[in-house]
Amino acid sequence: MGKKGAKLSANAEQAASDLCERLSTLGAVTSRKMFGGVGVFCDEKMFAIVDSEGKTFLKVGESNDEFAALPGVSRHGRMPYYSVPADLLADTDQLEKWARLAAEAAMAG
Repeated sequence: MGKKGAKLSANAEQAASDLCERLSTLGAVTSRKMFGGVGVFCDEKMFAIVDSEGKTFLKVGESNDEFAALPGVSRHGRMPYYSVPADLLADTDQLEKWARLAAEAAMAG
């Protein structure tokens, strides 16, 4: 989830913790360290990642494929996760909307 050999930063851990708190309305939102980053889960399905630098990415699938076309969004390597622009990350209602769709994408497979 981070660049090869990258160490998890305190910024990444804080960003993941904040994300879990802000998205608690989705259900059981938890996080755990993975591959130099942090995986964020809803009901045990990973729907978001925070990379080693603290940047947030949401899973994209059939339920939310239009997220990938939003301005400022970019893919995380080959993974089906796309960056969350700063303005969307700051808007709790929009973040929750897209995170809910990302959780649906994670549940679908």
